[in-house]
Amino acid sequence: MFGRLLLLFVFLPMIELYLLIMLGARIGPMPTIGLIVLTGILGATLARQQGLSTLAKIQNELKSGRPPTQELVEGAMIVVGGLVLLTPGILTDLFGFAMMVPGIRRSLAKQFKIKLPQGFSSTTSGFRAGTEKDRKQDDDVIDV
Repeated sequence: MFGRLLLLFVFLPMIELYLLIMLGARIGPMPTIGLIVLTGILGATLARQQGLSTLAKIQNELKSGRPPTQELVEGAMIVVGGLVLLTPGILTDLFGFAMMVPGIRRSLAKQFKIKLPQGFSSTTSGFRAGTEKDRKQDDDVIDV
């Protein structure tokens, strides 16, 4: 776990900085800054578009009475991808743009759902804090 955090917070920014310096040496500092700004704007636009599309899918699933687990996972991936696209860097931009492509995001979300614990369940009747028998025994409890 410590190794992953070290990689994420120390080595990844070092690699990103190195790649940006190399890119700046090749194409110049102003085009590099322009590219950073462009990917940020494009990323925010894509995240908004994909997020609204996924929100519509979530609403359709809820209307049909099915739990929108796949769509919720994809929505979280869109948020992460959008945040990563706002940070300057080449590798993070590649990752962020990959999260904006529906096919890639869908396959990663399916893999993520497989690895989720199976203890989560959904009900069609809504949220209930116990059975009628449990509520009759706890007369001191007032649900608000």
